[in-house]
Amino acid sequence: MRKLLYALAAFTLLFTPLAQAAPELRSDHPERYTVVKGDTLWDISGRFLNNPWYWPEIWHVNPQVANPHLIYPGDRLALVYIDGKPRITKVSTNGVVKLSPKVRSERIDTPIPAIPLDAISSFLTDTRIVTPEELNGAPYVLEGEDGRIITGAGDRIYARGDKPADKVGIFRRTKEFIDPETGEFLGLEARSVGAGTVTAENGDVLTLRLTKSNQEIRIGDRLLNNINRPISTSFSPSSPDDQVEGQMIAVDGGVTQIGQFDVVAINRGRRNGLKPGNVMAVLKSGNMVRDPVTGETIELPSERAGLMMIFQAYEKMSYGLVLQATRPLSVGDKVTNP
Repeated sequence: MRKLLYALAAFTLLFTPLAQAAPELRSDHPERYTVVKGDTLWDISGRFLNNPWYWPEIWHVNPQVANPHLIYPGDRLALVYIDGKPRITKVSTNGVVKLSPKVRSERIDTPIPAIPLDAISSFLTDTRIVTPEELNGAPYVLEGEDGRIITGAGDRIYARGDKPADKVGIFRRTKEFIDPETGEFLGLEARSVGAGTVTAENGDVLTLRLTKSNQEIRIGDRLLNNINRPISTSFSPSSPDDQVEGQMIAVDGGVTQIGQFDVVAINRGRRNGLKPGNVMAVLKSGNMVRDPVTGETIELPSERAGLMMIFQAYEKMSYGLVLQATRPLSVGDKVTNP
């Protein structure tokens, strides 16, 4: 149960009401399915189950088979019944269910992930939430060689400030997050535009060689230590330990309608008990209507319209990935325990 706990345990505790409900097979579920490249466990479980997060309850493995939880492209899955209960297990190429011990060589290809990691990869590696003091106190780009104001990978640039490390990330301020409920400042979003190596120091003037650039490097961009950031792509989703209620405050890309696999920011973070893997229900805000009798403006009740998983939690806010959306979601919709 090593790597693919993030692909199997990814749905262990997910959502509502976990203790009372039982896994329900889809009416159009397949009897067999062959895993293809690009699949995620969410996709596959959704082919068999009405509620994909119950996958671990019907996943049947032979504990005597090496890495029984790993699912790879090309693996064949079968729906079988054991003691009258539906179970999904791997089958061999000749269609025989793998229920007995056998020698199996280690696969060298990559097991399928729980969720599409490409949807969040830039947020795991190239985006961070910082304080104004942290960003304003960081060294900043003065100019490129020969007085150039725009530079890229392979160029030499000059910066001013205390060297944070020999190898640094070049970041640019992108968004400022404010809690819409309280007006509290939550953080600044800084995105990586490149990376470089400090090759010389002359007082507080640094010389760098740019080793990577996602965008052009500009005067004023900031240098931050980009080494040894704790990053994990192994998620074990669960409900938050405490009751958490908040709302979506931004969506990546600035779209107006939010759907499956969009990245959103919410106004709750580690101080509220959130951590990577926590799953939240998204509640679509009810419409505002005028009471025809009293003339009052009434807000209709919020309705559950989606599910999201926190993949990066900061002190005051978090980023999450929308796993499921039954209706178009929008900034301002509420999030709460599933």
